[in-house]
Amino acid sequence: MTSTDPAAAISELSSTLESVAAVLNPEAMSKEADRLREEAGDPGLWSDQERGQAVTRRLSYLEGELARLDKLQRRLDDTKVMFELAESENDAPMRAEANAELAALRAEIDQLEIRTLLAGEYDAREALISINAQAGGADAADWAQNLQRMYLRWAERHGYPSEVYYTSYAEEAGLKSTTFAIHAPYAYGTLRGEHGTHRMVRISKYDNQGRRQTSFAGVDVIPVVEQADHINIPEDEIRVDVYRSSGPGGQGVNTTDSAVRLTHLPTGIVVSCQNERSQMQNKASAMAVLQAKLLERKREEQEAKLANLRGETTSSWGTQIRNYVLHPYQNVKDVRTGLETSNTAAVLDGEIDDFIAAEIRWLRTQESAAS
Repeated sequence: MTSTDPAAAISELSSTLESVAAVLNPEAMSKEADRLREEAGDPGLWSDQERGQAVTRRLSYLEGELARLDKLQRRLDDTKVMFELAESENDAPMRAEANAELAALRAEIDQLEIRTLLAGEYDAREALISINAQAGGADAADWAQNLQRMYLRWAERHGYPSEVYYTSYAEEAGLKSTTFAIHAPYAYGTLRGEHGTHRMVRISKYDNQGRRQTSFAGVDVIPVVEQADHINIPEDEIRVDVYRSSGPGGQGVNTTDSAVRLTHLPTGIVVSCQNERSQMQNKASAMAVLQAKLLERKREEQEAKLANLRGETTSSWGTQIRNYVLHPYQNVKDVRTGLETSNTAAVLDGEIDDFIAAEIRWLRTQESAAS
């Protein structure tokens, strides 16, 4: 329970921050950052573009996390001094400012504490997100595009690089499907609870009678493949098709057949990429997505076997997980955790950290109960 006494509350938050730091291990992070700085200084690093990007992204993440821990501790110390000054000088405005800063610190440290719950095999990975319009016609396609924007705004708010690999636009509006990456450590562990069906209720923009419409979109979150995963795909198991990239309304966005579609013949998995102008780059990106999907398939099969040995039935997160209602009232509610808010505009603009934190705790509870 959170203390209402400022000194006790600051002491409590300092203790929490120490516990978080013990798990994150800033000393090890600092050593890794030093090693990566040396590697980043090697002129030959960028002969391998993919490796160069991975090194700089990881270094940026480590430097950011170390700075974040240091800044939070300094802010706690400063807030303690503000309370002491406000008390000694009976300064009400300063006391109000200190209380506001304490509330902000509590929220930030709570978010950081969530990171310590991400201990799954793939939780530290970057994430690949696919969104597909489901039932609801043009409204579902529009809703799928709204969801893509929500996640990209979430990434932008946190300073996480994102990369859209593929977008299939719907004929009237919105999109049929899209695949994009969030290039940040722990993106998969953070976002995997978003996997499932998202339901939207609102007045349809595409109904000339202005009736309420319910539409659905499916979100799939999988971890990015790393070299240690050894996902090898023989050439004879892949069919490669090339085509011209298209934008909204079917308009061509370039004049060459640079978009690539890969079909994995044994499983029927199909992935596409059209974000690069080079066919070779698009093929490499599509291959990375295909490897990630095959890794996820392998993981699911292993989980199913273990569950069968234990006499359990496997549970899927691929069910309806969240309702977004814009009419006749404003409400976003997670059906698993019960968390809800009436600030729908903020949620659709990427402010979903509270939902993410609640579902991480919920998933951890579910997994602990199953183990």
